[in-house]
Amino acid sequence: MKSTERRDFDIKAKQWEDSSKAKLASDVVDAISREVKLSKDMDVMDFGCGTGLVTLRLQPLVRSVTGVDSSRGMLAVLEEKISTQGLNNIHPTFIDFEKGDPIAGQFHLIACSMTLHHIPDVAALFRLWFEKLLPGGRLCFADLDAEDGSFHPDNTGVFHFGFDRAQLKKLLYDTGFTEVRDTTATVLPRPVKGKGICDFPVFLIVAGK
Repeated sequence: MKSTERRDFDIKAKQWEDSSKAKLASDVVDAISREVKLSKDMDVMDFGCGTGLVTLRLQPLVRSVTGVDSSRGMLAVLEEKISTQGLNNIHPTFIDFEKGDPIAGQFHLIACSMTLHHIPDVAALFRLWFEKLLPGGRLCFADLDAEDGSFHPDNTGVFHFGFDRAQLKKLLYDTGFTEVRDTTATVLPRPVKGKGICDFPVFLIVAGK
């Protein structure tokens, strides 16, 4: 059953990372790098950055990364990494999209990994992304293909059991994006009760403005 309440990511922040999440982040950034020419004159927003698994992989390839998240606990973990590594081009930013918090600036690239299924109003988020993307910029977001709800052992905070790529692409075009295309970024094997190990494809959708 899909959730009607948000998940408290703060309490999970310290134990959030594991090898499978690290591999997913690497695969997503590799897919972004294949689809978009990353350069040192690009300012990037990582929407739903969490503890910075994608942020930190993008950081050496671009000018700056603004890591946006609605969990202060997740951002605290990212801030600790920034301090430990002495990085100065990552900007953790607390934003609660669902409460209408504004995001300053515009970006050459907006990246997002495995966050969309936690957002009730996808169309509203697409409108925000379109507003925040500079002309000529690129949007790259990764999430699950449509599934039956068995990917997450606990579906609290899960508002979508994956997505139909064609429907998302149509919604992006309706929002004003151009050159929308999709690819498979990776496949995640997960143990599912009563089914053994199941493979869950993760798409990357790329769009321009």
